Amino acid sequence: MLEYETRRRKPTIWNLLVFLVILAGFLLVYRNIKNDLVDEWVCVILALFFHAVLAELLVTFFHQLRYNPYSYNTIYYMGFALFVSWICITFIMLSIHLFQSPGSYPGWQILLPLEDSAKQFMLISSPFVLAFSVALCNSNVSLIIHEGFRFVNILGILLAVLMLGGEAVIFFADRFILVSGSAGQILFHEIWTNLFAAVYLYFECMIIGTIIADVIAALYDPRKNKDFLILLGCSIRKDGTPTPLLKGRCDRAVRFYRKQKKETGKELFFITSGGQGPDEVISESACMKQYLISQGIPEEQILEEDQSTNTEENMKYSRQLIMTKNPEGKIAYSTTNYHVFRSGITARRAGMRAFGMGARTKWYFWPNAAVREFISLLTGHLGKQIIILVSLVVVYVGLALLNYL
Repeated sequence: MLEYETRRRKPTIWNLLVFLVILAGFLLVYRNIKNDLVDEWVCVILALFFHAVLAELLVTFFHQLRYNPYSYNTIYYMGFALFVSWICITFIMLSIHLFQSPGSYPGWQILLPLEDSAKQFMLISSPFVLAFSVALCNSNVSLIIHEGFRFVNILGILLAVLMLGGEAVIFFADRFILVSGSAGQILFHEIWTNLFAAVYLYFECMIIGTIIADVIAALYDPRKNKDFLILLGCSIRKDGTPTPLLKGRCDRAVRFYRKQKKETGKELFFITSGGQGPDEVISESACMKQYLISQGIPEEQILEEDQSTNTEENMKYSRQLIMTKNPEGKIAYSTTNYHVFRSGITARRAGMRAFGMGARTKWYFWPNAAVREFISLLTGHLGKQIIILVSLVVVYVGLALLNYL
């Protein structure tokens, strides 16, 4: 089983810059002495290059899990690894074709598959996008039936419409709006379709990477050596009892505590974290405390944090309690499965190394909640996201100019 926090040094992907410099030098040589090179072997070299990039991304992804799984880097590495996998397959297939039919992709046309890779990845992943969109719509309809109509309950439908709409734009642009005529018209068509595909590619890779990161974080079972276990609050019933969602978080925490005590004999403190909302008769913290006591947890093992109003404050104020009790204590937290990954990022921002465990939720609630988590993640690390998005746009627009000017 993969263990978190076993790597002391933060992994990086600076090697990719070295790969890119080597590739750029190779392409310049290829352009200047093309007649002395064979197209088939150029294609093989490109395939090997992207396999090296893929290996670097996958190795760094697993190193990142061992260093800090609750990181945006986890999303990027796995999301873009899948895209690079498609490029590898493209150049393997092209290499085979060129060995069978030499000269069928003369000159710089060998780079056309690279220029079209974002658009082709969109089309090849369309079955996944369709299935994912249908699942989102289905879950949202069930959510509305069970919990009523609210704007947040149709976020999945809105995302599905955007994703399917983006696929349709590229499909019709490449099939029915292909421009014939001047080189300028063709160049304009290639630039705007590449620009659109690059933006779509970024968000698609982010969605895929987020899903993978969420699943890994939700399935992880922390080591049984914890001193504190934070229970993250959510809304309670009108009579002050926990909702099924909150009860699930408490039950997950109690199971972990009992398993730890059985395996290691070590006790821990529960921290019930959550303030009192304007429509709540008691604080979420008090509600959880009452429930834990009803499950046989001694009251002296429960610390209340009843001032927080969101996840950020949950972590911040819980950390303050921990620092007064045992600054060196090992920490875990319990929340709903879709919320584990983002909560881990929030804990790190609050200065805590805490490990999450995920409680199950109803099937129709998870997809829409995961969409909300994805939207929340998009608001963080905006600088890094802008750099990656702009880099993709520059690369694909640059490839269009290179091939058509």
